[in-house]
Amino acid sequence: MKGTIEIKNLNKTYARTDMAESLCVIENLSLSIKSGEFVSVVGTSGCGKSTLLRTIAGLEMPTDGEVLCDGKEIRGTSPDRGLVFQEHTLFPWLTVRKNIVFALKSSGRYGKHGDTIDTLLDTVGLTEFANSYPHQLSGGMRQRAAVIRSLAVSPDVLLLDEPLGALDSFTRMTLQDEIIRLWQARGNTMVMITHDVDEAVYMSNRIVVMSPRPGRIAEIVDVPMSYPRNRGTSDFAALRTKLLKRLDFAHEVVQDYNL
Repeated sequence: MKGTIEIKNLNKTYARTDMAESLCVIENLSLSIKSGEFVSVVGTSGCGKSTLLRTIAGLEMPTDGEVLCDGKEIRGTSPDRGLVFQEHTLFPWLTVRKNIVFALKSSGRYGKHGDTIDTLLDTVGLTEFANSYPHQLSGGMRQRAAVIRSLAVSPDVLLLDEPLGALDSFTRMTLQDEIIRLWQARGNTMVMITHDVDEAVYMSNRIVVMSPRPGRIAEIVDVPMSYPRNRGTSDFAALRTKLLKRLDFAHEVVQDYNL
């Protein structure tokens, strides 16, 4: 099975000109993610969540330790690991369809997966907007397009960095369901950074709680509920409360260094 992630004793530090010592962002972090899992990472601002995700993506290199995908050390980016940001990052001069075509061609997978474009557009309700430009779409539509652009190349791992954080609550809940549906249909390994505890409980198999900087794993929480999930159940509320207490217990005033 493809899409397994193994993080072994990861340390990440940054040299800073305004500080006498290097800034340690992640310290001795180890984590295993199984193929096809949906794992969310939560924690206070500045705890290294996004740095962790960028290291899995190959945009950052460890200071010490290893990050492996399917047993091979990650030494750079790969179309096998897609990345979706909070901002949609669509090319404004290309239509929705051409944005997806560009992703396929740049990854060398257009001939192999080009026929999936129409299917993906239909899945997220964007068929009639395929020839629209990003500025002609709502925020939710733009984010749907960004998600399916990453999925079009059929990555084994899809990395989501606060992908729904800029959306209103109703659009956010709709896209949560669509991402879950796409994940279940395709079987990708999903790793999502989120500040929304409810979102983590609603979408994930497991939730990784990180402590304040330097980022370490404070706890890993299994989510035993089946899909589709109901936010109004006592089990959902109990798990949400557990996570909020765990985060409050580790709470400190931490400056956000945008890492």
